[in-house]
Amino acid sequence: MDQLMKILQELRPDVDFENETALITNGILDSFDIVALVGELNDEFDIEIKPNNLVPENFNSAKAMMALIEKLQDE
Repeated sequence: MDQLMKILQELRPDVDFENETALITNGILDSFDIVALVGELNDEFDIEIKPNNLVPENFNSAKAMMALIEKLQDE
């Protein structure tokens, strides 16, 4: 989770990723943020986030992102 938080803080230092649970729903992260984030996560965690994974539920919170990362690492 520390790696993920570091990536998120570098991407958007103005956002409280530890407590925010509606990053997509509330428009805090936009499509450009998500594109950058997906690239970083793919590289950092050696995973492949596919288009069918790009749903708000997977990116609304750091916890949801970590769950997606762990799921993809197990595949």
